[in-house]
Order: sequence, then C-alpha cells, then structure tokens
Amino acid sequence: MNFNPYGILGNSPALQEVFKILEKVAPTDTTVLVTGESGTGKELLVRALHKNSQRKNKPFVPVNCGAIPKELLESELFGHEKGAFTHAIRSRAGRFEVANGGTIFLDEIGELDLSLQVKILRVIQEKEFERVGSNKTQKVDVRIVAATNKNLEEEVDKGNFREDLFYRLNVIPIHLPPLRKRGSDILLLANYFLKKFCTEKNREPLTLTSEVENLLLNYSWPGNVRELENFMERISILCEGTEVKIQDLPEKIIKTSKTSPSQKKQFLFPSLADMHNLNLNLKDFLEEIENKLILDALKKSNGVKNKAAELLGIKRTTLIEKIKKKKL
Repeated sequence: MNFNPYGILGNSPALQEVFKILEKVAPTDTTVLVTGESGTGKELLVRALHKNSQRKNKPFVPVNCGAIPKELLESELFGHEKGAFTHAIRSRAGRFEVANGGTIFLDEIGELDLSLQVKILRVIQEKEFERVGSNKTQKVDVRIVAATNKNLEEEVDKGNFREDLFYRLNVIPIHLPPLRKRGSDILLLANYFLKKFCTEKNREPLTLTSEVENLLLNYSWPGNVRELENFMERISILCEGTEVKIQDLPEKIIKTSKTSPSQKKQFLFPSLADMHNLNLNLKDFLEEIENKLILDALKKSNGVKNKAAELLGIKRTTLIEKIKKKKL
C-alpha cells in the first residue's frame, strides 16, 4: 500500500479498507465526505489524506463548523470587508482564501445553517465566493473535505440539509469505524498511549495484565479513540505498580464490559454478534482470534518460540511458519 497513514495506528481489516479507499482518492481533487462517531479520529484521517495528495505542500485549513458561533461563521469561512458589520475594523481573509491551493476541512458540516449551505454549494460548483460586505467575486482553488457524526441522509429527509449539497459532498464517502469494531487495534492503541504517557511523565513503563486486556477489548468505548487516550493518561498517573490490574480500572469499564472479574475463570465462546460487531467474515474473525492467541503465547514466553509453541500445543516449526505468514 502506498498510502502513508502518518501515525494513524491500526491493523484491523475495517481500518485497512479505509486506507485502501484513501490510497485511490488522495491523488485526485475529488470531494470527500468522512463520517463516523465523535472521537474516531476524523481530522487525523483528513490530515493524512491531505499529506498524501498533490496539494501536500499547500495549506491545510480545518474549520469546526459546530464550534464557531453561527453569526460569525460566514465571516470565518469567506472573510469580510472593513465596516461590513459592527467591530469589523479592518478587512480580513476567510478560511477559503487562506486555503487557496490546498485543502479546506469542514468538520461537523451537518451543523451549517441552510443559508451557508447554499454558499458552500456555490464554492464547490463555481469555485468562487464573495467576502461579507463585498460585491467582488473571488476565485478560489481548494479541495473540500467534509466530516460529520450525523446521518446527513436523515438530515436531508428532515429538511435540515440541502440534498444538492449532500450529493456534491458525498462523491467519495468514507466511514471511519468506531473503536469497538476495530478488534485488536484497541490493545495496539492502549499500549501506544500508555507508553507515550509514561515517557512524558518520566515513570517506568506499565504493562497490561491479560484480564485487563480482555476488559478493554470487550468495553464498548462510546468516546472511541479519544476516550481510550484519556483513560490511558489517567492510568499512567494513578496506577501505583508496574502492571495495570483490574482494580486500577474505573467501575464503568468493569461493569459495562462483556467480561468481569467474576467471569474471568469461565470461558466465553465468541458469538456471531461478536463477529458482526467487528465487521468481519468468519475467515478474518478466526484469524484475529489466532493472532491474539499467538501474541499472548509469545508475550508469556518472553519471545521464546519453543515455549510459546508448547503453550499453544503446536510444533515450533508450525509456529514459526504462522509468524512469518502473518508478519507478526
């Protein structure tokens, strides 16, 4: 794959599918609409898209349409002339002008008023706009990438979002999967954040026990990657030992996970729902399980393949073949 994810971590099939689409669309100027729950890392993804594009040496300008007051948003996007409104004491370029030649990222575009949606549509179609308080039309060359955690098709049906703008934005739709559907990426990210925060706080590295790993894998992560990052920072401060144990976890994670301390001696067979939640077919689901068991065995044996093979009940040569094939 030629797409450089620029630090976006993940090996799950769901995320790799996203990277495959981005690899194809990045070199083009096509408009992209990224959807996904809050905290999944939509801006990181769009920044990686820009850095893989032919506009990578030009500006990348993010605009959070939901964070800027509605009465100021038009001026933020298109700029204004001196005297256009109270406190407009000088002319000012908007985000579209600043982004000329590069990429503008309209985050939370579902929050736009209908009046502004018309003006965004015009920029996409005609590549032109006027500053607030000006009759002078300006041309602009930008790539527009939008993102939302709303279902825009539902918003169109409700009359809250223009249908013509939706279809202009939705040329290449990309859905960023929630963390709960990314399988072992949860542990990959958890260990990355834990190492990062321990280093920043000058404390010895922390490791996760297998019981904690199981709880993290089975927690739903409603806040997605952002919640996991904040949780790992908290652990790096509050955990007193060198291992993160169940008692170090907040009650919320213990209670809402599919597994709990009272269940840890029981074996819970994975269900069809588990497979569907990870958006995997049977082959990929079984491969995820096998990969996890092999990595657990290698961890418990400190990388000694003979011992790991014994733990798994397979020959050493079979284990080595699997490691090479899976690139573990």
